[in-house]
Amino acid sequence: MRSENIIVQKYGGSSVANIERIKRVARRVVLYKTKGHDLVVVVSALGDTTDELLELAYGISKMPPERELDMLMSTGEQVSAALLAMAIHKLGYEAISFTGAQAGIITDGVHTKARIIDMGTDRIHKELESGKIVIIAGFQGINVDQEITTLGRGGSDITAVALAKVLNAGMCEIYTDVEGVYTSDPRVVKDARKLDQISYEEMHELASAGAQVMQARSIEAASKYNVPLHIRSSFSYKEGTYITKEAKSMENVLISGVTVNKNEAKITICDVPDKPGVAAKIFKAIAKENINVDMIIQNVSRTAKGKAKKALSTDLSFTVPGGDLLKTMKVTRAIAKEARAGGVIQNNNIAKVSVVGVGMRSHSGVAARMFDVLAKARVNIEMISTSEIKISCVVLRKHADKAVIALHKEFELGKKK
Repeated sequence: MRSENIIVQKYGGSSVANIERIKRVARRVVLYKTKGHDLVVVVSALGDTTDELLELAYGISKMPPERELDMLMSTGEQVSAALLAMAIHKLGYEAISFTGAQAGIITDGVHTKARIIDMGTDRIHKELESGKIVIIAGFQGINVDQEITTLGRGGSDITAVALAKVLNAGMCEIYTDVEGVYTSDPRVVKDARKLDQISYEEMHELASAGAQVMQARSIEAASKYNVPLHIRSSFSYKEGTYITKEAKSMENVLISGVTVNKNEAKITICDVPDKPGVAAKIFKAIAKENINVDMIIQNVSRTAKGKAKKALSTDLSFTVPGGDLLKTMKVTRAIAKEARAGGVIQNNNIAKVSVVGVGMRSHSGVAARMFDVLAKARVNIEMISTSEIKISCVVLRKHADKAVIALHKEFELGKKK
């Protein structure tokens, strides 16, 4: 049973980017406290701190040890948590800041992409019962070997959702620098429209396809445990977008959003022997390194160059997050050599453009319209993948914004006049 009195709030990096914004967040948190709510607040690192820390790390090494990356990256959120607690104290209210470990967040042993396996709430409940506002550093936890771990890019979202679940919170509010979930990125599409509500399923597809409002894993967890979510701006008091279970009325909307992910890279292994077990060997090696593969395409078999006519081979292409490109190339080159494949080619100048909508289940022709629009915009499609409610195309990065604008117009997602 939900405790409507408990509210979990998460503030992203832009919401706590400087002292003035931290003070603004403190005033908002205190306002909730004065209305009788118990507050658990999750914070991200200040502004661009995460990127700055990564730049320092990669200035030392192109492939820094992942354990040390976690040690470094976890510091950003701890700074935010302590400063926000200080700002709340300044307003005359009691607050206490915790690291992920102090809050009882236990993870598996995978560095930089850990998953939460357990959460202790005794300490949090104790502080809430004493009247304090609890501030928790997002994005981090500790594993059974007492090593600091981080939860992947956008990991503060999963921290907030997990806390809302174990605390049975009445609401999990995700604060960002936009007023909710839009039909597309308003910085790219000028007439993008804010959605009042969207289903967990659609939001998960949008997030996995590149929408940066929330981390995809956090949406998956919220859906699994039916955690109520409200995406809103920390710069206004307007209502944002509620993420809910799928409603029948949503099926009348063909497409809910168009999104783009420019942080993708494509890898092609040439002349892969076309025989059972080779693809499994390749992707097992990649999975062992905790690298998430997105789209996969295998070309039609052909006679391998310079080999006997009976020796068939194929080219195998797949996409991975841009940040995993170097690690993936290292693994792929080794396994390609072992499998007696040809060369390995990389392309990090790509983007994934997607259209998402539960209405696609009951309407045909969306793919044809999408491909037609891209053809008219002279945007070449390199790879295609589909799900029940999503169609994604890999295009050159320089054509990505043009493709998004054209698709947004085609499916009439703009602001109502």
